[in-house]
Amino acid sequence: MVDATHTKFAAGDRSYFSLIKKEIHRRAIELGIPEKRAAQIDLIVAEITSNLYKYADGGEILLGSFSEGGNPYLEIICIDNGPGIANPGKMMQDGFSTGNTLGHGLGSIKRLSDTFDIYSLTGWGTILLSRVYVSEPAKNTSALTIRPIVLCKPGEETSGDGFFLKTSKDMFKIMLCDGLGHGPEANKAVNEAERNFRVCPDNGPVETLRFLHGPMKKTRGMVANMVCFDLKTKIWTSAGIGNIGVRWLGPNVAKNHMSYNGIVGHNIPNTMNAQEYPGDKYNQVVMASDG
Repeated sequence: MVDATHTKFAAGDRSYFSLIKKEIHRRAIELGIPEKRAAQIDLIVAEITSNLYKYADGGEILLGSFSEGGNPYLEIICIDNGPGIANPGKMMQDGFSTGNTLGHGLGSIKRLSDTFDIYSLTGWGTILLSRVYVSEPAKNTSALTIRPIVLCKPGEETSGDGFFLKTSKDMFKIMLCDGLGHGPEANKAVNEAERNFRVCPDNGPVETLRFLHGPMKKTRGMVANMVCFDLKTKIWTSAGIGNIGVRWLGPNVAKNHMSYNGIVGHNIPNTMNAQEYPGDKYNQVVMASDG
């Protein structure tokens, strides 16, 4: 069943920090992470929440569990509303602090994580990523990285958004969709989309959207965007219906994809054309629903 990939914890109130740490510890043990390593995850969470309290005006922590090459891992993402960090590289150095502390926080998080990344913008805030694997991870030699974040609407137990990936020796195809409304009925719509996406014989984004339109008529319907990458020609093709945002970013490109009006399962245009983008090195494709 397709559902949320991450659990979101509001981290604006210090009184909840211990509960967040306990839940993340429980999930780590449940995933199979050894107790000693889980204790190190406790330290990661403690440093993250400490920084939220000292420097940020609220924020949230996202928790997900995944598997890479048969090796499960826990993923922690912290998003804050703080002032941002002018020089993240300098802040990673032990002993450097702007808050009269020992200055070991970010450096400790990096050392204790198998994978670590940070992005910060002055006046905007900071996003921090930490991953801890059950076993020591193999070096990632892939030229392509695809990572989803799908969340439930606050107050709901299921997500009305869905992210799907289909690969072959010549191409891969990504779909991001949003079932109309939210909650269980929207989740049913994206699960119906996923089942038909898997068996669709066409690789093109327009053909796939048309293939999904029929089966989706028995659901609420959805908005969706399809992105395909041809591994031989190194060309991206994309087509979308409704308000799924897609943006190509890279050293030499910053373009928004223009989708068609309509609802898959209710009304789609008679004429649709895929848009093409070159698969240049270091490019990123960012897809997001309005949620």
